[in-house]
Amino acid sequence: MTEPSPTLAPPEHASGAGFTRTLINKPEVGPLVLLVVMLVVFTAINPAFISITNIGNALTFTVELGLIALAMTLLMTAGEFDLSVGSVFGFAPVVMWTLFNEAALPLSVAFLVAILVALLIGLINGLFVTRMRIPSFLVTLGMLLVVRGTALWLTDGFPQRTWKADDQWLSGVLVGEFHVGSLRLYMSLIWFILLAVMFHYILTRTRFGNWIQATGGNPIAARNRGVPTGRVKTILFMLSAAMAAFAGIISSIRVSAANPNSGTGYELEVIAMVVIGGTALAGGRGTIIGTVLGVLILRLMRNGIVLIGVPGLAYNIFIGAIILGMMALHAALERRHNAGD
Repeated sequence: MTEPSPTLAPPEHASGAGFTRTLINKPEVGPLVLLVVMLVVFTAINPAFISITNIGNALTFTVELGLIALAMTLLMTAGEFDLSVGSVFGFAPVVMWTLFNEAALPLSVAFLVAILVALLIGLINGLFVTRMRIPSFLVTLGMLLVVRGTALWLTDGFPQRTWKADDQWLSGVLVGEFHVGSLRLYMSLIWFILLAVMFHYILTRTRFGNWIQATGGNPIAARNRGVPTGRVKTILFMLSAAMAAFAGIISSIRVSAANPNSGTGYELEVIAMVVIGGTALAGGRGTIIGTVLGVLILRLMRNGIVLIGVPGLAYNIFIGAIILGMMALHAALERRHNAGD
């Protein structure tokens, strides 16, 4: 007697389960679909949205927050986040230009000092979180106030002048303008692309990337297997602060001003970019590709709603709705995936 053939799942069930599994394993799919839909809708309403001029302008502002979001992705994958990045974004250029203007240091030296100060801020954050066991929310909230207050105290609340820099090569390397056809771009975009590729490789192809995911996914098990979870988190806090400083310095060169209030509110927008991109807020799962998509979604949405005539003050309504929608989508998919198991 021949054995009965195995029972096959209905095609629609199989395809649905496969699609769900794809979304769970590839959290970038949801943000990609959202980005495509957004581009189609904005372009249909106002074709100027995809004009060369608008694309160039949108990319100029996108990469500065995007640089911070790349480092925040790694930190959130490890189960922590940093609320002080917005204040460091404003503080680092103040340090650099104050040293250049008042102490007469070469701009390149002042740049290195500003990055070192940012690394010190990140180190302090990391040590407070890992050695003193204080939640990163409280530590970085306190650091936000300390750093922002220091920037205001150093400058009396006034922007620092930047237009007499002698190290023009540094400005060119960081924010030099170039053209691709009629599209105007800046070197900051190249830095963003290079760092995105590097961080993606680190997170997905290296031992340190495995340590990051293990630290955020199950820190007790990770420590039992020899992962230096405290050191991993401290390094990521330092990286987060350094990237915020780097982005702030780029912004100050581009706009020719170092404002101590720059970056106010950026920390929440950066976290939104990372979460929308598919990185788990609780840690253990992160995606640099998804973060790049999240950065594009939020910054192009800000640009698009203005072009189609929506009041700019309504931007936060759209962002809040997207965050809630993406969180609901990821939660529903994970529940369906776990039920299927």
